[in-house]
Amino acid sequence: MATKKSFPVLNMSCASCAASAESTVKKQAGVRMATVNFASGLLTVEYESEQIGAEDLQKAVQAAGYDLLIEESDDQQEQLEAREQQHLKMLRSKTLWALVLSAPVVVIGMFFMNMPYANLLMWLFSTPVVLWLGRDFFVNAWRQLQHRSANMDTLVALSTGIAYLFSVFNMLWSDFWEARGLEAHVYFEAAAVIIAFILLGKWLEERAKGSTSSAIKKLMGLQPKWVNVETAEGETQRIPLSRVEVGQRIVVRPGEKIAVDGRVLDGSSYVDESMLSGEPVPVLKQVGERVFAGTINQRGSFRFEAEKVGGATLLAQIIQTVRDAQGSKAPVQKLVDKIAAVFVPVVLGIAVLTFGAWLLWGGSNGVVQGLLAMVTVLVIACPCALGLATPTAIMVGVGKAAENGILIKDAESLERARRITAVVLDKTGTITEGQPRVSDIRWAPGAEQEAGVLLAMEKQSEHPLAEAVVDHLQNGEALRLEQFDSITGKGLRATYGGATYLVGNRRLLEEEGVALDETLEQQAEVWTRKARTVIWFARGHEALAVLAIADQIKETSRQAIAELHEAGIALYMLTGDNAATAAAVAKEAGIEHFKAEVLPQQKADFVAQLQKEGEVVAMVGDGINDSTALATADVSIAMGRGSDIAMEVAKMTIIGSDLSKIPLALRLSRQTVRTIRQNLFWAFIYNLIGIPIAAGILYPFTGFMLNPMLAGAAMAMSSVSVVSNSLRLKWQKTTSKKQQPLKSNTMKQEMQTLRFKTNLNCGGCVAAVKPRLDGLSQIENWEVDTANDDKILTVTATGAGAEEIMAQVKQAGFKIEPLS
Repeated sequence: MATKKSFPVLNMSCASCAASAESTVKKQAGVRMATVNFASGLLTVEYESEQIGAEDLQKAVQAAGYDLLIEESDDQQEQLEAREQQHLKMLRSKTLWALVLSAPVVVIGMFFMNMPYANLLMWLFSTPVVLWLGRDFFVNAWRQLQHRSANMDTLVALSTGIAYLFSVFNMLWSDFWEARGLEAHVYFEAAAVIIAFILLGKWLEERAKGSTSSAIKKLMGLQPKWVNVETAEGETQRIPLSRVEVGQRIVVRPGEKIAVDGRVLDGSSYVDESMLSGEPVPVLKQVGERVFAGTINQRGSFRFEAEKVGGATLLAQIIQTVRDAQGSKAPVQKLVDKIAAVFVPVVLGIAVLTFGAWLLWGGSNGVVQGLLAMVTVLVIACPCALGLATPTAIMVGVGKAAENGILIKDAESLERARRITAVVLDKTGTITEGQPRVSDIRWAPGAEQEAGVLLAMEKQSEHPLAEAVVDHLQNGEALRLEQFDSITGKGLRATYGGATYLVGNRRLLEEEGVALDETLEQQAEVWTRKARTVIWFARGHEALAVLAIADQIKETSRQAIAELHEAGIALYMLTGDNAATAAAVAKEAGIEHFKAEVLPQQKADFVAQLQKEGEVVAMVGDGINDSTALATADVSIAMGRGSDIAMEVAKMTIIGSDLSKIPLALRLSRQTVRTIRQNLFWAFIYNLIGIPIAAGILYPFTGFMLNPMLAGAAMAMSSVSVVSNSLRLKWQKTTSKKQQPLKSNTMKQEMQTLRFKTNLNCGGCVAAVKPRLDGLSQIENWEVDTANDDKILTVTATGAGAEEIMAQVKQAGFKIEPLS
């Protein structure tokens, strides 16, 4: 039996640690899938429980030098947070002591090198910094060495250890160098300051990483710890949330949080459900209506019966979905993981080569300069920035989506959403409310007084549309009918006060000889042309009223559709309804393309056809009949008030079923991917520029050698800058188009998707044209489908024309022509 779980991984210090732990778990027999997210510190693993257990996974991870927290308890999250706070507090204390003790070493080393006992004083101050405050680096490096592995701790331990031991040797045996005509320099300040700066960077990084998971903390904060349960004797007992069971009656007082999902038994109140729907207006809850965990009761009191508890509640599922998505990896992360896995060994090799080069060509100071350059290379290299670039942005992006009522199941969907070119919408429950309502009613003069009879008849009816009439007339008084009959396929007949009443279609009234009022008949024709369902109400041979019933378009649907249109996204509506109704709804919603009387499989076929035409398709639906199309689409979006199957299949869920959340999700996808690219750019550039400078590449030309202390500061700040950039996502606007368009006005006017037939057969060909296409600033995105027989190049551009793109590809030596 396959089991999928997430466990916190402890003692990781960098992306290489995450790669090492992940590789270790993947090698275990029975493990299907494993991924370690360095930013969240979680291992997500799917394994065969008959072959391997959580304890076996823990032992394997511990053998690799890390630890796995497998104990499950009600307060596990609190324990983790307490452990994190304790670790952060300890890290802060170490950082402050390291800075305090390093300060005099720096002052003496830079300004008072010739004072009496200068070397001894620097040794006394730096020793506790290196050997006590920095001991974890050496301990972890030794553990990695035992397992023939290396991580960031290895780099720190080697660099500071070499600088410290070299300085001790020079202080105690200065004659060794002086006899060779060289000065015996000490570098205690470099060793101490490197430790201090790296501790400072790790402290700032941990604080920032804690902020990236604030969405989870907010969601978990919605769960009350205690619940008021009504006992069999009718008394109220206060118990922990973990002890609540299905079927128990729970009392909710004004201002309290609702603990679990259930249905109201008695009482009523307004409940703040903004955490689900994003709407600030409280919702009235009466007998029989559902309430959800995490929502907040307002002024009234009520009792409800618990239907879903623990991990089955909607809030718990939201928390788990957000946690899983934050721990998932975007496709671009796969490349970064491969780089992180070999990063430290490569840096160690570069450091050794640097030392060797200085020995050969460094002249009389080759040994000293070589050691310093090697130390600087080891210090400045930073796998953490690479490891944090993608997951921190994903964590913030997914968290922000959850706060806005959008549940994203994996990072791949969040990354892919920005490329959507076509959106396919189901009609019922997606564009419309999915609940028939009386949209209009026209009474004959003086006939309103008969509304009670109409209400009484519809209350006894089993027709699906009867509920709409009852809801519309619910404030009226239902009368006691003398006789009631249902006429299959036509309507209702009842007797009240000796008179016969009819409710039904026009055919029923004509068969019963009812005279149709001309004004009512004209109104009915208008509603029929608008694809409304028309119901007649009559007494004896006189028509009293005509009603129009429609599945109303949601208030937010028109806004969302208009916004997607402005973004240049093609919109299609599919429905199983008749053509007249589909046409009316499409026209009212502002959708040009629609198909009526579509079966479930035909929806999936339509999505597949759009994909063949080169579109990146998002399917939005809410029913079981949409599940096949959802599974076929590139990005699948379910409306949260729809079927469980649709939500299970979909990669995104709009909790409040608000269609305007879709443009918001696309904006958030674009912002998140942009942040990931920025993070990766700076992480790669930092290492590509920093490591050669640290090795001394500028020395032959400028005489410049990078100070190891500055290298330590730069390394510490690189990770902090990446996390801080990800946190900027929190403050970026994702509001309506009036405040922030999905794309700028110029982009809306000029955005175009161009497709070409090429002979770009392989990855090498694509790499050859990449500099030329990337050099066109007007191109937002491009890709080559080398698996297609025509090797199709698809370009999304804001201004570049086909001729300009073709010229660039031809200059690279390849064939290209527009795809007809």
